[in-house]
Amino acid sequence: MKKKFSDKQIHILDVAEKLIARKGFEGTSIRDISSQANINVAMISYYFGSKEKMMSYLYRYRVQKTRESFAEFAEGIKDSKPEVQMKELVKHVVSQLFKYNYFHGFVTQELRHTEHLKDDLLDFYTTFTANIDDVVKKGVASGVFTYAPKAEDLLTIILGSSLFVIRNKNFYEIYLPEKEEDYLKNAERKMLANMLVAVFALLGYKTA
Repeated sequence: MKKKFSDKQIHILDVAEKLIARKGFEGTSIRDISSQANINVAMISYYFGSKEKMMSYLYRYRVQKTRESFAEFAEGIKDSKPEVQMKELVKHVVSQLFKYNYFHGFVTQELRHTEHLKDDLLDFYTTFTANIDDVVKKGVASGVFTYAPKAEDLLTIILGSSLFVIRNKNFYEIYLPEKEEDYLKNAERKMLANMLVAVFALLGYKTA
């Protein structure tokens, strides 16, 4: 069930997200958030209870916004060729994972005891999987794809590879060609290029 947020909550969450993205969760204080949001510190407790609980709200808010933006994105590519749709789907999920990379450590902890986060994620993953499945079937029917790997397996490969790269900087940066750039930006570019090759190989994509 979609959770409704008040305008004030959304304002605070938007501010908190920008600060946490820049400074990290530990480096962002309640005072930082309240000052930037132009509210009293007590308002954080009133609306969310604590900074930790606010993160739970923030994650749920972000998942809802991501689902909404994905619906628009999927609508925009639905008339494209299967190979174009697949490329865009892979690019979309990878870019979202890297863009909101600061959530991943929190989510790993929070999922252990927060049922509604599991439900929100499950809904998003199944929606995304259904889109991948539809594209695979269209590609096979049109002869563009030779094989029809399971959509849930493709999504698992994409998610798993992205999260491994995000969480293992010390390892992956050894293999990045441009060390002076921002790690996540450089890593995303390398990982996405290789992921597209892998996915299309699994599909047996036939180039013209």
